[in-house]
Amino acid sequence: MTRLTHIFLSAILLGSLSACETRDAAIAAPPSALFAQAWNAGIDPDEPAFHVQEIDANTFVLRQSLRTSFEAPFLYLLLGEDKALLIDTGAEGADPRAEVDRLLAASGRAGLPLVVMHTHGHGDHVGGDASFADRPDTIVVGHAAEDVAGFFDIDQWPDDVGALDLGGRKVDVLPTPGHHASHVMVYDAATRILFSGDAIYPGRLYFVCDKAEEYAASLGRVADFAQTHQVDWLLGGHVEMKAEAGQSFGQQGKSRRGEHVLELPGSALGDVMAAFAAIGDYPRVTPFPEFMLLPHPADPTGKSPPDWCKPA
Repeated sequence: MTRLTHIFLSAILLGSLSACETRDAAIAAPPSALFAQAWNAGIDPDEPAFHVQEIDANTFVLRQSLRTSFEAPFLYLLLGEDKALLIDTGAEGADPRAEVDRLLAASGRAGLPLVVMHTHGHGDHVGGDASFADRPDTIVVGHAAEDVAGFFDIDQWPDDVGALDLGGRKVDVLPTPGHHASHVMVYDAATRILFSGDAIYPGRLYFVCDKAEEYAASLGRVADFAQTHQVDWLLGGHVEMKAEAGQSFGQQGKSRRGEHVLELPGSALGDVMAAFAAIGDYPRVTPFPEFMLLPHPADPTGKSPPDWCKPA
């Protein structure tokens, strides 16, 4: 999500999508398949800036508190033998470096070199970059597509796949523009997880009206990749859906009860592809059980959902 979204979604979407953004659901979230605890959701005013859970001894998930940012983004820390990889740095308002350093020290790898990358360049995914600027043995990859392509040796953007060897652990970097020009997904063979950023997650999948085809093409390339790489789970950048199917939370809330779980099964890729394939003569705001398509015009003046993209 970006500040552009905040400007008009908070004013327009909240009032216009009442069918999709109802009062906080009382339905309890189902148990997570990956995480022992329900994620902090702003209920406790004293909750820490980051809630950390591990997938295994070398894979950590950090959620930024709703008390510091209503975006509540998820960050991912992957440890290899030679270096560590941090995927996204969250929104402004919290210090991810302190948490990353704590996790590295607790893992006995305080001196491990760190690469900081981003699923894309929106502010809620790069807001913590400054805290890593002077960190020793740390590379912060730029936000532009050319920066990402250069660092991960992606010759032909967006058709080629890049890679990074962490030492005994290799990740693949898949260009997936549509939500954002430099958007990527990151596949980790060690966990069979696809870190899907804001392209696929239990929330509002938003894109400018004329980017629907680009978005769909990116999903098609990911599906081709998944034919030869087992994807068990997708972990995205946010949770915005409720446990109640097809219902989402309003923007800018400081707490949420009854959230959808973070993880989506690998089959969710097909579900999102089918949603894009069903777009008719123009994309409409459309809720689905685990996500919502949210196309919008670059200039929303005089238009409103669900037909933001309807030709004049």
